[in-house]
Amino acid sequence: MGISPISIKESAEGTGLNREISIPGFSKGVGLKDLAIMSRQMATMIGSGLSLLRTLNILAEQTENKPLAKILKQVRDDVERGVSISESFAKHSESFPPIMINMVRAGETGGFLDGALESIAANFEKEVKLRGTIKSAMTYPVIVLLMSLVSVLIMLIFIVPIFEDMFKGLGGALPAPTMFLVNVSNSMIYVVPVLAVGGFAFSVWWRKNKNTDRVRMRVDPLKLRLPVFGNLLKKIAVARFSRNFANMIGAGVPILQALKIVGETSGNWVIENALTKVAESVRQGQSISGPLLLQPVFPPMVTQMIAVGEDAGSLETMLNKIADFYDQEVESSTEQLTAAIEPLLIAFLGVVIGGMVIALYMPIFSIASVIK
Repeated sequence: MGISPISIKESAEGTGLNREISIPGFSKGVGLKDLAIMSRQMATMIGSGLSLLRTLNILAEQTENKPLAKILKQVRDDVERGVSISESFAKHSESFPPIMINMVRAGETGGFLDGALESIAANFEKEVKLRGTIKSAMTYPVIVLLMSLVSVLIMLIFIVPIFEDMFKGLGGALPAPTMFLVNVSNSMIYVVPVLAVGGFAFSVWWRKNKNTDRVRMRVDPLKLRLPVFGNLLKKIAVARFSRNFANMIGAGVPILQALKIVGETSGNWVIENALTKVAESVRQGQSISGPLLLQPVFPPMVTQMIAVGEDAGSLETMLNKIADFYDQEVESSTEQLTAAIEPLLIAFLGVVIGGMVIALYMPIFSIASVIK
């Protein structure tokens, strides 16, 4: 008995040579910049009067990011079946952050979806700009540091053994610095494989466990106490908290729900734990600024401005001003940090490489003095 097809449907995944190959760890996901562009375009089209289905269809066809285009097609199909867009976004929580899902839900409920999407786009654009500022400022120091490490390894693995063979031919005892350098070079055959395997194992473990509470509650407090970078990380966390909280309030998300989501998206367990305590106090009828003042992670200026915003009924405005202030502080601190790190790294590279060269030539200098 034969089998007859009752319908034919093109596979979204592709088949044969048309199938997209995805390599774990190397496939491009949905980034914050992609979400910012999508939100901005979506807000513009909805504000222009296009239907939600038509908007999603256009975005799915025009989006360059393939994983996001695939998700948008699934969202379009959900909306076509009568599912709300926020519920459909929630099915893809690995791509759409909680702040976006809840702001879209508030926009749907309040009838201002285009306005909510505009706020989301502005929020994500500022976050992308902040990250870009930090990355661009730290690129040069990181490159210099990597070049330093590579130079040291090349000298230890390839250059020092050549000098060691020459020293054996000369005979006699080597100076202590030279002997130390030779011993370090000889140990590289064991140290490099151990470091490589250990580094790979740690990176795998870190990627798997870095977001667990057990790790975050130990690592995140240490981040904020780092000698130089701790203050910068705190400013970044406060800027993110203020901006996200302002957008959530502006979108009409309830305060308790907003505090929970803002804590989860703060990027630091200390901030999240502090906001959990603040939310519990607010649930009992207290203001936001009162319990916030008891959390040392928030600077006094932040709590005072929030208190003024609560009293004046302009909390969203005050939070936006706090976010703008700390965005500028982060940019300024990053520039100052980069300006201080660059000469220190160059000096470090000079001392290390110069010290190694001097240690290698010390036996030759000793022989020359004996000959004289």
